[in-house]
Amino acid sequence: MSVREAFGGARKVVTVLFCDVVGSTGMGEALDPESLRRLMERYFEEMKAVVERHGGITEKFIGDAIMATFGIPRAHEDDALRAVRAAAEMRDSLERLNQEFERDWGVAILTRTGLNTGEVITGDVQTGATFVTGDAVNVAARLEESAPPGEILIGEATYRLIRGFATAEPLPPFTVKGRAEPVTAWKLLEVATGARGSTGSLDSPLVGRDREFGKLEEAFRRVVDDQRCEAVTVLGAAGIGKSRITREFVLGLAGHARVVSGRCLPYGEGITFWPIVEVLRDAAGIGELGSLEEARPKLAALLKRGHDSALIGDRLAALLGLSEATPGIQETFWAVRKLFEELAASQPLVVVLDDIHWGETTFLDLVEYLADWLHGVPVMLLCMARPELLETRSAWMSGKPNATLVPLMPLGATETDRLIQNLLGGAPLAEEDRARIGEVAEGNPLFVEETLRMLIDEGMLQRRNGNLSLTADLATLTIPPTIQALLATRIDMLDEAERAVIERASVIGRAFWWGAVSELIPEEQRNRVGTSLQSLISKDLIRPDRSELREEDAFRFAHILVRDAAYRAIPKAGRAELHERFAHWLETKSRDRAGEYEEIVGYHLEQAYRSLAELGPSNERTVALGRRAAQPLASAGRRAFARGDMPAAVNLLSRAASLAPAEDPGRTELLPDLAFALMQTGDFGGMQAVLDDLKRAATAAGDPGLQAHAAILDLWIRLFTQPEGWADEAHREATRAISTFDAQGNERGLAKGWSLLGLFHMMKGRFATAGEAW
Repeated sequence: MSVREAFGGARKVVTVLFCDVVGSTGMGEALDPESLRRLMERYFEEMKAVVERHGGITEKFIGDAIMATFGIPRAHEDDALRAVRAAAEMRDSLERLNQEFERDWGVAILTRTGLNTGEVITGDVQTGATFVTGDAVNVAARLEESAPPGEILIGEATYRLIRGFATAEPLPPFTVKGRAEPVTAWKLLEVATGARGSTGSLDSPLVGRDREFGKLEEAFRRVVDDQRCEAVTVLGAAGIGKSRITREFVLGLAGHARVVSGRCLPYGEGITFWPIVEVLRDAAGIGELGSLEEARPKLAALLKRGHDSALIGDRLAALLGLSEATPGIQETFWAVRKLFEELAASQPLVVVLDDIHWGETTFLDLVEYLADWLHGVPVMLLCMARPELLETRSAWMSGKPNATLVPLMPLGATETDRLIQNLLGGAPLAEEDRARIGEVAEGNPLFVEETLRMLIDEGMLQRRNGNLSLTADLATLTIPPTIQALLATRIDMLDEAERAVIERASVIGRAFWWGAVSELIPEEQRNRVGTSLQSLISKDLIRPDRSELREEDAFRFAHILVRDAAYRAIPKAGRAELHERFAHWLETKSRDRAGEYEEIVGYHLEQAYRSLAELGPSNERTVALGRRAAQPLASAGRRAFARGDMPAAVNLLSRAASLAPAEDPGRTELLPDLAFALMQTGDFGGMQAVLDDLKRAATAAGDPGLQAHAAILDLWIRLFTQPEGWADEAHREATRAISTFDAQGNERGLAKGWSLLGLFHMMKGRFATAGEAW
């Protein structure tokens, strides 16, 4: 079973919608209770249908309020947009309902709506519960309460996900009940029905696609020169640039071809031929809200050349909802083919079909039919798809001489760097910062753009003295919300066995081993791990990797953000258990190379501890886990100290010290080495803080050895801050410390004491004596 099923829920990013009736008390006074109930039942029925039509779930009715969620049980990359579109349609539907209510009961309903996006914990999917909890729910409710009657307010996170698809008016920050900080919100004005519009100032010319662009141009030349149909499929992962290269190609066709377009939708009712409906509207100039009287003559004008025009028109009119006829599949195929022949009779026709990996089987059959049966006319079927298309349609366009596949691969490092510079409009950003952003994006143009957009939105990329600089550690950067939504969708589409593998693999890290995943999987499911790994490879979510452990096959996530998205879905209690179990597996597996892997073991125990600590309250298990995690980290830190790698020593020793209780003797023993390592890296402020901690512990314990360490470290600080009179005191304290350490057999203490004494002799010009001390 997947981790979310094993631990009774999942952490998910969802969009929450609250819609409440304004002035329901007045309606109650005006209507008989039975009439009011019938009216509200009719209202709830209609609103629930709208929510479900957009892929949402009605969580509950609270009095007169509706709470709906978008993103459970399965995420979709456009959940926020679905929620906003649902809210807008609910408002429009209410206008129509009110005509009925005013006619029958003499009243009208007025509502206000709030939407917000954020991380929640979902209910137990095994029991079918979808109940969600989290701050995102509270904010959505507060936005609804703050909305004026008839208006829709959307939170900042939601707005960032839907900008470019909607027009919204920013509101001044305002306070809401239960939150200390003001809330930022937008008032929804309009939701676009077409493709995404502008999302901000980031823009760049097409980068790194010359070869692929050339393939598109060659295919179009063949279409024109040979007067034939050619099907071209641009294939690539989400965000890799399929839409961008297609858009640039289409722009270059101006004056040379007629271009019409349609796209497959990931959800909805009766959407099999939706792309063709959009193509028809595009070709005929029929708006979505156009009247039947306007649409019919426009459709007829497309078909004025052929002797079968009336018959073709009837079949196509049915697709547009202009006719009650229900033509068969083959009749529809024939009518679409005849339409394309008609459109291509006067000039080359390019039909752009986007997101065909979401296409219904019948629609894909239609596209292949067109590729086979369109003859003697210049038609280019330009399809865009993700690799998932080949999972459901492995023989897509197979064996067709007039079919071309244009795969898009990640950009190289040089191309990614050029893209970053273009997107920033030439604003200077240090090369190392550009490289760090490029490492996060790993050649995916959308990931580059959205990472930059998030850095700018959150003030992590700032202009200083005319230059841009990063103010954030990208290693701790969260996934941009647009990318999180996209990747969460891919993971949610996996079957249970595949999710079980990818979630447990995400706990191990970017690279992982087959045996480790099997160890974390319930025993009764381990025989399916190999099949699931192979399936995840075919879906380009993971890739084979070189193994550093004998007799263990290794794999690697195709992109670090895929790993992060899978990991974020796991409840923290589940993370803790799996990190601890993996640490045990690795300890057992690497027993003969314990020193090599103890830092990794320590990291996983540390993550287990921190996951539990964040859930609180602390208990014996949490404390014991912290102590256990500190041991391998401390050992790795001391080895780094011994080889002179002071930055690594600071990192490891400070983490170890933060895991154990303040009074723990093992923690106190770390402090001298940590303070000395901080001094070596020039962090005297950090060194002083650790020294103060050490002095308190030494006094409390009455330990001469710890007191000697504190005295020596105090002298090192004074050497750099108050050197007057330092030498004589250094000689006295070093001699005393050496005596204490010698009596205790403390070799590390002796090394520090003799080092200080040697420095004293060197400052006195006694170099031979100093050499003997060192």
